[in-house]
Amino acid sequence: MKHLQFVRRWSSWALSIKKASSSSPTKALHLYSKMHRNGVPFDSFCILFTLKSSTHLHSLPILHQLHTHIIKLGFISQIHVANCLLNGYVLLSFIDACVLFDEMPQRHTVTWNTMILGYSRLGDMSKARELFEDMPQRDSVSWSSVISGFTKVGSYMQSLCLFRRMLFVEGTKPDQVTCGAVLSGCAHMGSFGLLGGRSVHGFIVKNGWDLNVEIGTALVNMYAKGGVLRNAAMVFELIDERDVMAWTVMICGVARCGFNKEALVVFEKMQMVGIEPNELTFTGVLNACARGGFVEEGRRYFKMIEECGLEPRVQHYACLVYLIGKSGNLEEAYEIIKTMKVEPNVVVLGSFLSACKDQKQYEIAERVIEQVLKMANPENDRGLYNLIADLYVIGEKLEEAERLKKSMVNEHVRQAKGLNFDRNVFR
Repeated sequence: MKHLQFVRRWSSWALSIKKASSSSPTKALHLYSKMHRNGVPFDSFCILFTLKSSTHLHSLPILHQLHTHIIKLGFISQIHVANCLLNGYVLLSFIDACVLFDEMPQRHTVTWNTMILGYSRLGDMSKARELFEDMPQRDSVSWSSVISGFTKVGSYMQSLCLFRRMLFVEGTKPDQVTCGAVLSGCAHMGSFGLLGGRSVHGFIVKNGWDLNVEIGTALVNMYAKGGVLRNAAMVFELIDERDVMAWTVMICGVARCGFNKEALVVFEKMQMVGIEPNELTFTGVLNACARGGFVEEGRRYFKMIEECGLEPRVQHYACLVYLIGKSGNLEEAYEIIKTMKVEPNVVVLGSFLSACKDQKQYEIAERVIEQVLKMANPENDRGLYNLIADLYVIGEKLEEAERLKKSMVNEHVRQAKGLNFDRNVFR
């Protein structure tokens, strides 16, 4: 009877720490310290709840102290405690996580998954893949972590190949998170990605999954970027509860396919159903205005940004500057740059130069060319250098154009992904 009372007494400590960890991690640590001072025996639940709460404090010294105490108590050999500690180190100190991982006498699938996720967050997919191949048993989380990791670093083909291996070789059923990651990668792979994305869509339909907003949005994005707007619209209509991201992806997709007026119609519908736009939504809307040359609409939507309680970002200014400049109002576009609430970057100034090139106005472009050249990165801004060289030719500054082109060769100037000012940033 005394033993049962004793067990009940220290189990209540674990329950108290668990309750405190959800509302006040500091209080959970105080309870843990009080247990230690009062000589109350610890169990693994007390330690697990304390470790989880200490991670929320983002304090490495506290985690080190708990680690030392866990070793003294002899709980480090318990796999669940060691995994929880490992997770804390992955979040706060990956070097310590690697040391602990190497020292662990036994490793559960969760142990391997935690380290794979840690390497994926760091972008070290070579090491993440190495651990993935070495682990004795993989589950859906293992596959999801490594596939998502490759997608995040832009290795979309690796992502798709792993997904096919997971499905057809290993026979592991993917979850919706994994499918979402693969679809996100397929959206960047052109026609081949469209083929792969359709296969993933077929798998989702075949298995009777509900089309939640995350999967639906990924499908809309994939079809829109693949140029199959009809499929994107069909999927969009099937999403029951569309959030701001789903609407934003649809707006951007419609504009990407060249239906700029229709993109603005989608935005108006979004407002009618009461969805509040965010910064990305306005980027898509202003981009549609810039592509379509809708000057008055662009001015109105730009003002709407602050009306919605948001601050205009550089990408919003870039769209507006190009839109106004493209319409022939280069002086107004230049004034917008001068009165920006944020520092103009190379994208904003590049948009202005692109508009100047369209209007064949070197004299106005000359006001910012030197500033742009100081900001440009020779390793990435080939399109920008080409644009400035073309402007020199328009202004009959042939020697400057030749000098700039020679410097491009000497400095091995390269083109950054997503920026192509020599063609026009909005095409």
